[in-house]
Amino acid sequence: MGEAKRRAQTALSALTQTVGVEVPNGRLQVRWDSASAATPFGQMAFFLEFLHLTGLYERWQRACPFTYTGPHGSRREDILGTWVLSLLAGHRRYAHMNAIRFDGVMPELLGMQRVVAEDTVRRFLKAIDETAGRNWLQSHLDACGQPLLSAPWILDVDVTVKPLYGHQEGGVMGYNPHKPGRPSHTYHTYQVAGLRLVLGVDVEAGNQSHSNTTLPGLLRLIDRVPVEQRPYCVRGDAGFGNDAVMTGLEERTIPYLLKLRATKNVKRFVEQVFWCHGWTPAGDGFEGREGELALSGWRKARRVIVLRRQLKGEVVLSDESPQLARGFLEADDATGRYEYFVLVTSLPHEIRTVAQLYRDRADSENTFDELKNQWGWGGFTTQDLKRCRFNAIAVALV
Repeated sequence: MGEAKRRAQTALSALTQTVGVEVPNGRLQVRWDSASAATPFGQMAFFLEFLHLTGLYERWQRACPFTYTGPHGSRREDILGTWVLSLLAGHRRYAHMNAIRFDGVMPELLGMQRVVAEDTVRRFLKAIDETAGRNWLQSHLDACGQPLLSAPWILDVDVTVKPLYGHQEGGVMGYNPHKPGRPSHTYHTYQVAGLRLVLGVDVEAGNQSHSNTTLPGLLRLIDRVPVEQRPYCVRGDAGFGNDAVMTGLEERTIPYLLKLRATKNVKRFVEQVFWCHGWTPAGDGFEGREGELALSGWRKARRVIVLRRQLKGEVVLSDESPQLARGFLEADDATGRYEYFVLVTSLPHEIRTVAQLYRDRADSENTFDELKNQWGWGGFTTQDLKRCRFNAIAVALV
């Protein structure tokens, strides 16, 4: 009698821990089993329920600009479903799709008949017209992000490098600090700060890493957003502190917060203000001082803020010669050693607020790192640049 009660209690406990989920092929029950091995698809059912109830996935499939019409072609739903499952699994190569070829659960939950081969996905993406394909993916990326832009938000822009190993279109040598001399692609990315939500990405050749290449995409993104939903300000690192970027934003009355490169004239300005009075606390051990600067090539003088922080302890000096010499710099407490950087901004805020706004940009670097090293931006490379662009936008969308 006691065993019967225990079985009934076990069954009741399992029933109360079961969660109902609505997926494209119907309703299913999800139950946690703490004694079983973990699986990367353990929580996939909940994400598929989100896609199903919102209608995002169905609308994305129906809007695809290409489909097979012959009797022997694979179903569009199976091809796109294979693509999505592969991206959700964190795959970085087309060949990795073979890992889900014989999954008997996830394809059915997504309304698929089967998982197609990797070459089928390659050929399908190759057959899509580039302009139509990018408009298709970008329109759905906009549909996911733009409803959130009614609240004040900050737009972070950045350029990241993807090294290439082979013969790819656009794979040329450019700025590549980690692997000098290695061909690469450049990813020009625009994201909502704090939400880790990418609004757009442009994949260009390896030698197109300058902000002048980023600027057209940035302005297109801003122009297609209604005026009342445009960003509170645009943030960027030292690559974006130039007149072309600032002028483009000023023409659209968009404030900006950008870092300046340590050029000769910028260093001269730092020397002029370094020993002046008026430095104010800027948080995190920094102190700041503002002024106006008109660099050569700028159309007008702009507000700049110099931030500095005193270094403590000993400093190691590095000699970049082949001998790799190292030396220690020892100084008494009367000698000040500072790290510094210079910001240019059109924001009206005080120095402490501006400094904190720029320090908050560090979180966007984490997003780029995750997208590149964990979510496929570092892979899915094909000989043509078109499919690399499709995959980059698809990763941002998924």
